[in-house]
Amino acid sequence: MVDEKISIEDGKMSNGEAHQDDPTLANGLGDHKRSAPESTGQKMKRFVMANLLVILTVSAVIVGVFIGLGVRSAGLSRTQILYFGFPGELLIRLLKMIIIPLVVCSLVSGAASLDPKALGKLGGWAMLFFLVTTLISSAIGVIMAFIIQPGSSDGKKISNLYQDETQVPEAKEVIDSFLDLIRNIFPSNLVSAAFQSYTTVYKVKNITNSTSLTAFTVEKIPTGKEVDGMNILGLIVFAMAFGVALRKLGEEGEILIKFFNSFNEATMVLVSWIMWYAPLGIMFLVAAKIVEMEDVGLLFASLGKYIVCCVIGHAIHGILVLPLIYFVITRKNPYTFLLGLVTALATAFGTSSSSATLPLMMKCVEENNGVSKHISRFILPIGATVNMDGAACFQCVAAVFIAQLNGIPLDFVQVITILVTATASSVGAAGIPAGGVLTLAIILESIGLPTNDLSLILAVDWLVDRTCTVINVEGDAYGAGLLQYFVDRESSKEGAELNKVRVEKEDPASRPESSPLIEKQGKLELEEVAGPKPCEEESYM
Repeated sequence: MVDEKISIEDGKMSNGEAHQDDPTLANGLGDHKRSAPESTGQKMKRFVMANLLVILTVSAVIVGVFIGLGVRSAGLSRTQILYFGFPGELLIRLLKMIIIPLVVCSLVSGAASLDPKALGKLGGWAMLFFLVTTLISSAIGVIMAFIIQPGSSDGKKISNLYQDETQVPEAKEVIDSFLDLIRNIFPSNLVSAAFQSYTTVYKVKNITNSTSLTAFTVEKIPTGKEVDGMNILGLIVFAMAFGVALRKLGEEGEILIKFFNSFNEATMVLVSWIMWYAPLGIMFLVAAKIVEMEDVGLLFASLGKYIVCCVIGHAIHGILVLPLIYFVITRKNPYTFLLGLVTALATAFGTSSSSATLPLMMKCVEENNGVSKHISRFILPIGATVNMDGAACFQCVAAVFIAQLNGIPLDFVQVITILVTATASSVGAAGIPAGGVLTLAIILESIGLPTNDLSLILAVDWLVDRTCTVINVEGDAYGAGLLQYFVDRESSKEGAELNKVRVEKEDPASRPESSPLIEKQGKLELEEVAGPKPCEEESYM
């Protein structure tokens, strides 16, 4: 009877009627969720909830533009504009607040968790990617400037419109700029590096001729000065070296590594809280910037070609070049990867600071694009300082624009100088609003162009710098994605090689004992059991 019952149940299972004994399943209640199709409203609700932060951030940028255009007609005073933009100022303060703990802790824990060989290899791949993309971006900027020729018409009109020399940075010698970069890599004081950086200023000294008291020569003497602005490059170098030193300590360094890991995780929790305030802050940042501009229409009319040239150059690099490089190497859809970065890119547009966007970028890359924490927290802080694709493109456009404005033709050597200098100087560009304008003076000096026209660039920097930051941040993210691909490929190769070695090379202890005598005896026993072979039987006959 038992066997009969089992066979009957098996028959039910084979006919797909095994669930008839269960009344809830027989009524179709148990499998209702899986079988019933999802309505359009439910799909929309699920999509909105999954991408709520992205939708809020993008909407904030659009709403901010309309609010700014609407409030412009109210004729607010400078004080009222300051109060109006306060929620945006609060966002930038919150993001800047966590830059130092995030950068230092993430790099220390990242460098300590990676093998020194892997660290060197990852760093080498990252620097190669950043260098190549920055050079491509610089080339795009020069090509676009020669095609569109933004400074070839209405030059006098533009020059006469905006000549505010108060904000133009002091021009420095090229050699002093690069020496300052090296000095900042090795800060003399780590505490002051958190809020100050080193720069060269010039003191003019009159040297009187001993023979003639009336004759004298003027000499510019370079002297060092600490200026406001975080020396993030120095902090990055120290954090990486400290992380490697902790790994070398072995067990003694484990406690400190765990401390930095915990500090890093706590900082990322703070970032997730700040992310929900970001849409409101971005909306007021964009709106206040539009209200602040004195005459947007006249500005666009006079400098429109320059703005268009920069924006098209950035669009080509961000929408075509970077995704193409990612696709060629990984064979994955680059625009799916880009979609996961929308929140960070919108924040980059609102804050105009790649350093301030760094916390949100880490969150997006890890959660949406599957990049491991070790890679993202090691390479993104470096990219935020070193990789400035957008700045390099805009600087090249600006250099050619100023040359055309002053009627100075550029030869091939000068164009190459612009490309190389823009790529090199973008490494030390501060990840702050208008950081690229400060390094633009180096390029202008290197090819002998006047720096007084930088006031024109500053007039539209509020817009161009936003697209620059978006491209900078996008380049960092694609760099992290490519590094993740390389690491995954290397680990899969190593796994395959290990499996191959295990299959080919058996453990000697697991092999049976073998000797010629044992083998011979075994063969004889087999022959006795099997009986005579067919050929032997035939021979006997």
